[in-house]
Amino acid sequence: MARMSPIFRRTAAAVPRVPRERLVTLVRKPGCHLCDDAQAVVEKVCGDLGVPWEEKDITQDQALHDAYWEQIPVVLVDGEQHTFWRVDAERLRRALVQ
Repeated sequence: MARMSPIFRRTAAAVPRVPRERLVTLVRKPGCHLCDDAQAVVEKVCGDLGVPWEEKDITQDQALHDAYWEQIPVVLVDGEQHTFWRVDAERLRRALVQ
């Protein structure tokens, strides 16, 4: 029986793997259209990679308000600021699979 060409074989390397447990935090406020856009990107990327994410309301947390009010939405990866205002899906994906 002939072997399949490597061109047509799927490999495990084709699926990105998250090397360690990560946590993405979306800091947002109610009624913010940029926040809604950011959430859609975070949900998609984290869902694809199996990475947990959480949402925090800046109006309910004074420390977050003081730190990020002028930048929302803000995305944190493992507690460190990754981006703000607009979330680039590929950049977030790369940060999570490092």
